[in-house]
This record gives sequence, C-alpha cells and structure tokens, in this order.
Amino acid sequence: MRNIALRNLLAIGLLALGTQSAWGRFEPVTCKNAFTVEQEISEGNKVAAQVYQQMPVLPENSPITRYVQQLGARLVASAPPSPGTNERWPYNFHVVASSDINAFALPGGSIFVNLGTIQAADTEAQLAGVMAHEISHVVMRHSTCNLSKQQKRGLLYGLGAIGSAVLLGDSAAGQLAQRGIGIGQSLDFLHMSRDDEKQADLLGVNILNDAGYDPRGLPQFFETIQAKVGPGGAQFLSDHPNPGNRTEYVNAEISTLPQRPNPTVTTAEFKRIHTQALAQKALSPKDVQEGRWRGSGNYANGPGSNGAIIPASGGAGANSASTASAAPLSISDLGLDGPTTTFQSQAFTLRYPAKWRQQVDSNGTVLLSPTGGSGQFGIAYGALISTVRPKQPISDRASLLQVTAALAQRLISQNEGMGQLSDVTPIDVGDTPAAAVDLQGHSPLQQGGAPLYERDRIVTFARSDGNLTYMVCVSPERDFTAMKPTFDAMVRSFRQP
Repeated sequence: MRNIALRNLLAIGLLALGTQSAWGRFEPVTCKNAFTVEQEISEGNKVAAQVYQQMPVLPENSPITRYVQQLGARLVASAPPSPGTNERWPYNFHVVASSDINAFALPGGSIFVNLGTIQAADTEAQLAGVMAHEISHVVMRHSTCNLSKQQKRGLLYGLGAIGSAVLLGDSAAGQLAQRGIGIGQSLDFLHMSRDDEKQADLLGVNILNDAGYDPRGLPQFFETIQAKVGPGGAQFLSDHPNPGNRTEYVNAEISTLPQRPNPTVTTAEFKRIHTQALAQKALSPKDVQEGRWRGSGNYANGPGSNGAIIPASGGAGANSASTASAAPLSISDLGLDGPTTTFQSQAFTLRYPAKWRQQVDSNGTVLLSPTGGSGQFGIAYGALISTVRPKQPISDRASLLQVTAALAQRLISQNEGMGQLSDVTPIDVGDTPAAAVDLQGHSPLQQGGAPLYERDRIVTFARSDGNLTYMVCVSPERDFTAMKPTFDAMVRSFRQP
C-alpha cells in the first residue's frame, strides 16, 4: 500500500488545545493501517515488555531515566495526534544502557533511547531532536504501516534478538531462533524507509520548535555523530537512513517556522545529566547480547520497575553479575514421571509431560519445559517447536536431509564451541518423513562455577506444503540420558493435521 495524505488534524488540535499553530509546511500523514488503535497499543506493550528482558534498561529511579522522561513529556505536549485517529498515544520513555548511538520507537508510544545517544549529544536540543524524531514515527504510525504493507498482523513475527531471545534466552536453542532460522528474523517493522525518515525529520523539527527548542538541534545531532564516528558509524544512521539532502530540506522546513524568542539550546540540567551519562557504564553490543547484565541487579526487570535482581524460574536465585545462569535441576524436579497431555495447534499435535508448562509465541512457536527449566537465563531443559519456510520447498527425503544438515551447520557456525555429535539420520514419525541430528554446545547452567555442556537434538519434520517443522530438544549433557526417553516419546507422538 502507498502512504496517502489524510486531512491535516491541526485544526482539531487547535480547538482542543486553544493554542496558536506552530507548524511549518509539513502536514503529518499516515497510511491505510490494518491495526486498530487498541491493537497497536496492546501489541506495542507486549514488545516493550520483551525489550526489558533482552536489553539492559535503566530503572525508573535512575536520574538519567527521570530526566529523559521529563524531556519526553515536554515534547509530547507539542506533538499532534495521529492523522485519521485523533489519537494522542500513551507515550513513555526509557533508557537502554547500550553504547550504540541509537533510539527506537515502538507502536503505541514506548520510546527507548540508548545511553550512547545521550553521551553523544552536545546539547539538550540535539537530544530532544532525536526524541522528537522518534515521537514523529509514533504519530505517523510508521511501524504498523510497515506491517500493514507486509500483511503482517502480529508484531512478534520478526523480533530478532529481542523477540526470540526472551523466549529462548542465550543458549544454543536461543541462537537457533535469533539467527533467523526460527521465530526471530529482524526488526523489519522498525526499519524505516527513507520517506518515513524524511517525514519524521520534518515533523520532528516542528515538534522541537513548538516545544520551545532550537529546531536546528535535530540536524545538528546528525552532523555531530557523523563527525564523531564517521558516516554510517552509528547504528542510528543505519536504522534511520539519510533520505538525501537531509540538511537542505530540514533547514527549508525550519525557515518556515515562526521564530521563538530565545529558543532552548541547552540547560544546566542537561549538562548535569550528560556528565552522569558519561560516567554511567554503557554496555557494548556484545555485552548486551551475552546477557551477563541480567543478574546484576542494576537494570529494570519490566516497565515501571526499579533495579532488582532478576530471579531464575523455579525460585532459583540469580547468580553474580558475571554469570547469567541458573543451577541445574534434580532429576526428580524434571517432571518426567506421571501422565502426559496433548499440545494441539493448527500445525501439529504431540504429547508431552503434564507437569511441564507451555509457552506459545504469537507466531506459533512453542516452548514446552519443566518448571524451572527455562527463564530469563534461557532454555536449559525442554523442547522448542516451530515451523519455517525453507528457501526451496522440501519435496523428498533428500531435500529434508539437506535442509536439516544446513540448519545444523548454520547453528554450529554461529555458536562458538558448538559441535556436531552425530550424522543427520533419516527417521519416520508415523507417516511423516523426519530427520535427526545431535549437537553439543554450552548450557546456560553452571555448576561449581563452571558452565555445563548442553545436548541439542534437532528433529525435523517434512510438511505436505513443503515447509519444515523442527523440534529442538534441550538438556544439559549430564541429564540427557534421563530425558531422552521423554524426548523420544514426544517425537513419536508428533502428528500433522
């Protein structure tokens, strides 16, 4: 679908606010959107909750967070409603302790600003410009417009390291999804087009000006980070591509704005917070991905929370900041004895231990695990099942074995220390052609301060439509013999509709 210009809601905003227009030539626009306002807010909140599990978000009681929230509130007061909805979104602002110079806005109004961005800004107007740019993406509903164009009705379809890792953690099974084989693909709906970026630039400088800031803060920020890290050296520039002639068209828009007497360029409060931000530890992308920050107690464990130790599932306490792991379970706690129950979806059915819990991603990916077997530390015990579409449809046994081998090799190449323990073996599950291969990697569990090895048995099932359903059975190596009969029974019970 093409973006189409809707009527300008400025007049409505003026009637509601009783203020004089500060807008220049740009009129906010949006697209034909498949999401209702309620859906956009609800789905955006789900994604925001997952961000906390995958990124080190500073707690609500952090002075840096409080400052960013106050700055955001000042800008939001000058932001227009979304065209076609008259919706003023429930904005909220957060700080991610990442060294990447970046910021992103989720549908519905959750905006995350990286600590690296605050450190890189030279003035409050520059930081406000970044935030006004992100607010503009929310106003024009760019994320859900992108999803509507792609005919995707669920935000969780492509959350990459955010969405997959909250379910899968940092274990080998988590990497399987994070690397694009399973539910995680990429944050496609946050990758804006150049036209989206131009719209956010133009609306952003209007918001800046109306909030009393020097609107030149936005183009100055782009110039500042390019000078500091070079063209393309900041993640912000990669995620927010230059539409071309950015400075020229932004300055042309600024020239149409009513001049404010003494616009705010910077403040004493910004200088104080900027000094604190420079002293605050900002984690590298590698540190963020490794997840060792999770047990430190330095970061929030959910929206609206302060820093707290994040316990592992099943009541196990969090370990030191140097390890994002939990202790292994006893055999008696694995829930292997007793009756089984049926998991049923449109794609498959199977039997699994009734004592295990089930988690289902909005994309249909299923995690079945004993209590305490998975959590924010990752998957230590359990089975992950998902359906994917290979580049070439699976048409026979040979293509099934080929795809299974490629999947195993891709996982090995992307996980240091992982190796293949067995050949890819053809098996039959009822009337369904299947294949299996065993890998060994590092478990998220530790014992005596040393990490445990993990066994990952991958079982793939050919589907009549050419797609592939895979099951990853995960266990510490030391417990795999005990869990193998349960895994084998689950595989044998697998049926397609």
